Amino acid sequence: MGGHPTIKLILSDIDGTLLPFGQKVVSPRVIAAFHVAIEAGIHVGPASGRGISHVVPSFGGDEACVATALGTNGMQVYLDGELIHEEHLARAALMHVVEVIGEVPGTGAIVFDGGTPLLVAGSREDLALSFPMYAEQALDATRMPEIPIVKMNVFCTGDMADTQRLFELLCREVPELDFNVPLARFLNITPKGYSKVSGIRVLCEQLGIGIDQVVTFGDGGNDLEMIAEVPNGVAVAGAVPEIAAAARWHVGPCEEDAVPAAIEALAAGEWPFER
Repeated sequence: MGGHPTIKLILSDIDGTLLPFGQKVVSPRVIAAFHVAIEAGIHVGPASGRGISHVVPSFGGDEACVATALGTNGMQVYLDGELIHEEHLARAALMHVVEVIGEVPGTGAIVFDGGTPLLVAGSREDLALSFPMYAEQALDATRMPEIPIVKMNVFCTGDMADTQRLFELLCREVPELDFNVPLARFLNITPKGYSKVSGIRVLCEQLGIGIDQVVTFGDGGNDLEMIAEVPNGVAVAGAVPEIAAAARWHVGPCEEDAVPAAIEALAAGEWPFER
């Protein structure tokens, strides 16, 4: 690759990076590019805020494309089809979140029992404004379930400015957790100091590779750490300003399959990036 490292791991965000907003399944070229990379001996997969059961359908059920993956913002780490690492959220801290958002009209929260969302605060109608798929699937819950919780999301009505205000409120009032904004009206929650890049480090250790042998693609707020801290972090066109500024490399828009084009080039031993 002419002075560039030999890439052994490629991870990409899904929504807005591989999958245009409003669509449910990635393009055939994305799936084909993943298989080309796998055949070239590169581990490739999604790095998503979604749990793995909601990731597989985005790839048309092609499990080879998600055998190596980060689910739930790196809280779940998969390698060659095996779950090798999982983080849990502290129940008391999540109860604190519910208490705080209870004072903010139009907000709510869902937690996940496996792949099933449970509506623990707020209304289904408000959830439908931020994440319609979860609103369709969610079961009503009267209280926080007594299960290990990997994934919880907060939602709200309004626009990105309202979402940012809710984010700032939660960061201030619930400092024992970290929050990020992947899209308007929706917030992710992770343990303090944990992010997608934490999961990447787990994969690097298992694969025996350096983080400079990893390429990451992203566009939204929950991609910031993996774009900023991985030396070959790549922003797609249209990424939020923080991602665009943090990325070492940049490619074209999701809608033009810029990421699978770059993956195909990497699989062929080419270096497709320019600043």
